[in-house]
Parts: sequence; structure tokens; C-alpha cells
Amino acid sequence: MTTKRTREILELFDQQYTREYKCYLNYETPWQLLVATMLSAQCTDARVNIVTKDLFVKYNTVEKFAYADQEELEQDIRPTGFYRNKAKNIIACMRVIHEKYQDEVPSDVDELTALAGVGRKTANVIRGNIYHEPSIVVDTHVKRISKRLGLTKEEDPVKIEYELMKVLPKDHWILYNIQVITFGRSICFARSPKCEECFLKAYCLEYSERQKTKSRKRERTGKNE
Repeated sequence: MTTKRTREILELFDQQYTREYKCYLNYETPWQLLVATMLSAQCTDARVNIVTKDLFVKYNTVEKFAYADQEELEQDIRPTGFYRNKAKNIIACMRVIHEKYQDEVPSDVDELTALAGVGRKTANVIRGNIYHEPSIVVDTHVKRISKRLGLTKEEDPVKIEYELMKVLPKDHWILYNIQVITFGRSICFARSPKCEECFLKAYCLEYSERQKTKSRKRERTGKNE
């Protein structure tokens, strides 16, 4: 159930960032987005986009990824980190898509998460951006900011996903992730967030607690003087 407070937060997000749908990973086909999302684990979208610019020219079909030499692919994706595991998973994942799904990326969440290296986060990126299925992607920004705004108290990404599904209206599921990523990269940093510039500080539990702590310190200092 969406509360008045949550609706106000979403309205402020809409005003600040519009309701435009955009993906920060560059791709032209569903399978390219799948590969890019797999590479984005523990890596910035900007760095992934640099790597995939050449990667998608060299491996321009699902089949080429499916039967790639693993050591060669490792070197091609090395800048994204965890390249050995990512290369192994990409090859295994693309082989199933080529042999079982005839190069079509499935839309079903269970079929997607059955693929090597594909968790719910990656599956929801595909479902939301390719198939326009209402999905909530819980990345580091969504986890941090949802907690600060009091929309969840959970730590586990899957639990956060299900909790947000209860409190956010469906028409904001994909949009919320897009807006929160922008917000997290420009204002609500993990460390040293720009609280004084923040248009949501009135709704932030962390900011409120920080202000209370400052107030208590001032009171103690005043009493000691």
C-alpha cells in the first residue's frame, strides 16, 4: 500500500528527474544488455560502456559469445573486474540462449535466473528495459537510498525488492530505479551525501537523526558553558 508520504517522495522524484525511461548501459539488442548487465557487477556503468564499445564489435552475435575462448574473453573484459568468473558465466549463459532459446533472451524471471551469472537484479533489468514488465532492480543505490528514506529496513536485496513492490505503485517500479540511480550519483552519495542540497532531506531518516544528534550536542555544550 502506497502511503501519502511515499507518494510525496515519488512526486518530488518526478519533478526533479521527469518520468523519462533511460538505461545507463549502452546496448542495441536484448542479449547485449544482458551481457552488459552481467559485466556491471562491481563495476561502473561508464567503464562497462567503454569495454562493450569494442566487445560488441568483436562478438557481434550470441553464437560468438557462446563459443568464445574463455581466456581470450577474460582479457577482453578484464577492466570490468572479476573477469574470470564473468567470462565463464557469459559463455555458459550465451550458450544456453543460443542452443535452447535460438538467440532470444527469455522474459520469464525463473528462466532468466536459471541462466549462469543471472540473479534477480540482472533479470529485472532485462524484464524492465526489454519487455517493459514492471520490475524493481535493487542495486547499491536503491538499497542505500530506500533505507535512508524509510521505505525498507531490510538488508537482503530480494527482501528489499519484495518490500518495495508493496509500497511503490507499479507505474513507478522501473522508474524508481532510474531516478534513484541519478539521485545516488549526484546527491545522495554513500559517503558525504550533499544533504543541504537535497530535495528529499525532509523525508530522510538518516538526515533527521543527524540533526537530532547535532541538537543534543549543542544542548550539552550550552549547559557546560
